[in-house]
Amino acid sequence: MNYRIRHVTRYRYPGTVSLCHNELHLAPRDTASQTLQSLELRVNPLPGYQGERVDFFGNRVHHFSIQQGHQELEITACSRVTLLLSGGEPRGLQSWETVRDRLGQEDTPEVLDARQYILTSPLVPLLPELRDYAAASLLPGRPLREAVEELMGRIFQDFEYRPGFTSVSTELPVVMRHRCGVCQDFAHLALGCLRSHGLAARYVSGYLETLPPPGQEKLEGADASHAWFSVYIPGEGWLDLDPTNNLIPMDRHITLAWGRDYTDVTPVKGVLFGGGNSHDLEVRVDVVREA
Repeated sequence: MNYRIRHVTRYRYPGTVSLCHNELHLAPRDTASQTLQSLELRVNPLPGYQGERVDFFGNRVHHFSIQQGHQELEITACSRVTLLLSGGEPRGLQSWETVRDRLGQEDTPEVLDARQYILTSPLVPLLPELRDYAAASLLPGRPLREAVEELMGRIFQDFEYRPGFTSVSTELPVVMRHRCGVCQDFAHLALGCLRSHGLAARYVSGYLETLPPPGQEKLEGADASHAWFSVYIPGEGWLDLDPTNNLIPMDRHITLAWGRDYTDVTPVKGVLFGGGNSHDLEVRVDVVREA
């Protein structure tokens, strides 16, 4: 399955920005089931400096600086990705307690790397209410996959998808109390639930191909960035789960980056000098399946 993605981020400022430094997580990863065919990044105004690095989690990170006055910044990322149905998806038949114990006892490179995703992170504290919520799914002796799929389904049923109610800084207790949020919140919620029981779970950012209602054409720019979570199974690998849509990601989810939570993989972030006290932000995303 081949996809073409166009991600446009546009900032408008009431005053002049004299200098800005920015960091981008907009390059889709190469994985066992995904291959990045091409990537083009365009920034307007033209940066005085541009660079690229690989971060601690193996994500490609682009960064740039603009050292000329501007009141508008536009970043366009165009990529082409091929998704493969590998058939190597983890089965997850081990009990969740076995998985938890193996994470604490084994010392293979894969397990040692996964252990960092058991710990608390900036947006995912380990809270008693998260542990209690997860306990209804993590029953004694239950196979891990069965347990996490039920947890995913409960989040889908119990929490309302409500854009605009939360922001990138909304804390998990607020999400728990109001039982609503967006994909980022639901991914963080699942991470907190699983980590509270000693399981390794990471945050995944990417895109989801959306389909228009029957008989209607897809609107340009109607797609959006998406987020889900992944749980580690020793000896098998990582299993992705999408609580916003209650499904196992297959041929419509495109992975950008992963980390401990949103703060590790923010698509666009930076610092600026000037520009006034506020700004307008517009994000337009198109995910198009190609023949």
